[in-house]
Amino acid sequence: MLRHIVMWNYKEGFTDAENQENAKKVKSELEALKGLISEIVEIKVHINPTDASNMDILLDSLFENEETMYAYKIHPEHLRLIEFIGSVLQNRMVFDYYTEC
Repeated sequence: MLRHIVMWNYKEGFTDAENQENAKKVKSELEALKGLISEIVEIKVHINPTDASNMDILLDSLFENEETMYAYKIHPEHLRLIEFIGSVLQNRMVFDYYTEC
């Protein structure tokens, strides 16, 4: 199984309230992709980091392999969501790895 971890920070120029609303929308829409993209095995978004964290939002998703993750990445619903995410988040960091889980 392939674990796909992505983290972002809020983009500057938004109020704290706007950041919280944007985070909720990112979480809701990303997690809803599970019902739209069959290649997703698991998907969870975390939006409440501790003060010790240096990232604001974390996506933790699971795929069978790189091919199924690629199918997710090019799916029209994912591409639509990427536009919104890019408008409100920045500093994207990714870590993909194979796991026995």
